[in-house]
Amino acid sequence: MTPRLLVVGVPGSLREGSRTRAAVEVALRGAEAAGAETRLADLREYDLPLCDGTGELARYHAGLLELRKLLTRARGVVLGTPEYHGGPSGVLKNALDLMGFPEFEGKVLGLLAVSEGPGGGRHALDALAHVGQALHAWVLPARVAVLTPNPGADNDVRPIERGGASGHARPS
Repeated sequence: MTPRLLVVGVPGSLREGSRTRAAVEVALRGAEAAGAETRLADLREYDLPLCDGTGELARYHAGLLELRKLLTRARGVVLGTPEYHGGPSGVLKNALDLMGFPEFEGKVLGLLAVSEGPGGGRHALDALAHVGQALHAWVLPARVAVLTPNPGADNDVRPIERGGASGHARPS
């Protein structure tokens, strides 16, 4: 029997009840329904240091080594981010800066963003696409933008439409 391919989802939000995490979980359920093994890499669990650009951290930091090992095993990665001031979250960008080619080269990379703004997270998605390309990943052309709910709305995230270069999802 052929082993199932591994798809890892990485939500770039540390907030409890994060809509970014919920959206990544929806993507992982879709991958699982298609036959993939899935794992959620919650960045809170890795206690990652700030990237200092030296590469020395990769040799000894336990959380970093664990995350790198997981991403190296993956065949596909889903990155999710809230859009903060027109870009991806700092915690996700820091995690990506700590990675290298072994974690992303030749892998399929799916992107999603959660945003309150009228741009629907497109700037964060564009920035993540550039990072993925720099790491030699196969960045999927279809990207998902999740629009945040009205205050007081329920936070369940479900896909509602597909089409064009990006999909849109709205919390119910």
